[in-house]
Amino acid sequence: MKRARIVGTGMAVPEKVLTNADLEKIVDTTDEWIVSRTGIRERRIASEHEALSDFALPAAQRALEMAGIPGDEVDLVICATVSPDTPFPATSTQIQAAIGAAGAAAFDISAACTGFIYGLGIANQYLRAGGAKTALVVGGEILSKFTDWTDRNTCVLFGDGAGAVVLRADGESESGILGVSLHSDGHLGHLLQRPAGGSRRPPSLRDLEADQSFIKMRGNETFKVAVRSLAEVSDEVLKAAGLAHEEVDWFIPHQANLRIIEAVGRRLEIREGHTYVNIERYGNTSAASVPIALDELNRAGRIEEGDIVLCAAFGSGLVWGAGLFRW
Repeated sequence: MKRARIVGTGMAVPEKVLTNADLEKIVDTTDEWIVSRTGIRERRIASEHEALSDFALPAAQRALEMAGIPGDEVDLVICATVSPDTPFPATSTQIQAAIGAAGAAAFDISAACTGFIYGLGIANQYLRAGGAKTALVVGGEILSKFTDWTDRNTCVLFGDGAGAVVLRADGESESGILGVSLHSDGHLGHLLQRPAGGSRRPPSLRDLEADQSFIKMRGNETFKVAVRSLAEVSDEVLKAAGLAHEEVDWFIPHQANLRIIEAVGRRLEIREGHTYVNIERYGNTSAASVPIALDELNRAGRIEEGDIVLCAAFGSGLVWGAGLFRW
């Protein structure tokens, strides 16, 4: 049976570091308040002239370099983001052109913080069905461009960056994606949204002045749904693969909030020391958080051959999902 196997990972983040101490100077907050409620100590912020592709491309190139695969062998490029360089053309096509993947299928997907998991699910189906042999999946965001820096409830959360994986169809190895489970509930979309900027409310000076072009979040309600949904979807993908919680070697959750991560870990009974957390350094990078964490863990040599890796994410939509693979 063909499996989609991850053969390379990569990441890229801005040079600029914005600490909690820096935020204390521009908004009514404190380091203690931010850390106690989110676990975040600093985040990376793109410069005025940097866009998503400035990080998505080097992340993709590093993943290809690790895999030892030239860009012209890629026949599917998926970029998961809600902050593309432009509404159109898709940022994925810029990545496709830059890596030399001539004629490859390329498209962006919008699934907010769960975008990378959705991208994995799509690539997995393509590779297993024979629609592609080599896929590049990128998750990246530049949410600082859509953050209200006067709103202390949201401006402390988000950071910028990108992560990427290269997948290949493999009919011989036991390694590869064991399952991907995806869900959504549009009835709860109002809990986390960017109200203006689309066809419902096109860009306007009125909405800009009313701060409707920035991220809006109802944090307490989102928190409760996130914990339950992440635990349930993780259970679902493990059961479908016939695996138990204690067989998970690494749990890589979306880095949204340390309290959410810890609550989900307890529900899943993940072994101590087997949940990877880097939120204190990057904040919530949305679709980039899981692939950035995966690349860090991989390059540190902490994932061993045969390890069972569980990834899960939750975001605006509301959408949530989990991916399970054997390294």
